[in-house]
Amino acid sequence: MSAEHSTADQFVLKTTCKASSGIVAAVTTFLSERGCYISELSQFDDQDTGSFFMRAVCHIESGKSQLSDIQGEFNTIAERFDMEWQIHTVAVPTKVLIMVSKFDHCLDDLLYRLRKGELNMDVTAIVSNHLDLRPMAEREGIRFIYLPVNKENKREQELALLDVIEETGTELVVLARYMQILSDNLCAQLSGRAINIHHSFLPGFKGAKPYHQAHDRGVKLIGATAHYVTADLDEGPIIEQSVQPVDHTYSADALVAVGRDTETVALARAVKLHIEHRVFLDGNKTVIFK
Repeated sequence: MSAEHSTADQFVLKTTCKASSGIVAAVTTFLSERGCYISELSQFDDQDTGSFFMRAVCHIESGKSQLSDIQGEFNTIAERFDMEWQIHTVAVPTKVLIMVSKFDHCLDDLLYRLRKGELNMDVTAIVSNHLDLRPMAEREGIRFIYLPVNKENKREQELALLDVIEETGTELVVLARYMQILSDNLCAQLSGRAINIHHSFLPGFKGAKPYHQAHDRGVKLIGATAHYVTADLDEGPIIEQSVQPVDHTYSADALVAVGRDTETVALARAVKLHIEHRVFLDGNKTVIFK
């Protein structure tokens, strides 16, 4: 990428509104008039809901305009189409809080990808209801917060979590095999900004030892599903799914090992899609521009 196209002057514009004619022309003309080069443009018209979604990656040509001016002036377009919109600066990492319990594979994978520069995020804290993964957080120099949960203190600990989210300016919460059910109230407060990894692809095996249940049923595909957290347990809008074929030769332990791989892949992809501002909520579905 050349200097004039560096991430320092790149931004992502996300818009959604009711579908109508003239939206793309209005937005692209607005950007062009302010010296913005559009390097990537994606759009989708959901004919079932009548909603329109658009994502544009732009860079501001040197001296042509200021991002603050673009943000202030875009309201004229937004009001015209009754549009919901966001502008995100590409160079600014997303502030992410990761929640874990005892399983370490998803956390380990996310931290590895962070070190390698694959994920443009700033981990504000690692929160856990157990102490098992504290050494992993400390090894990376990341703040570790221990919030043990039981029936008596669940509400108190969730309030403490919300305090941490507010204090750190966290934009995304990632449940990296956090083995606690969030309350309906917390799910509502984190709507659209909390991702969970579920250890199943269809058919779903609920309860304990899902891979052993899958083994007993002789499944031919196993996988994992990354989705936004909602009050309906494991029913939130799906962001990413990963599957792998298996057969009768796989033991239950072998399925567990394969399951770890599918979980890490699905979660990492979902996090990357979110922090690159590629995901739109569309009711209980997602629109994703990859």
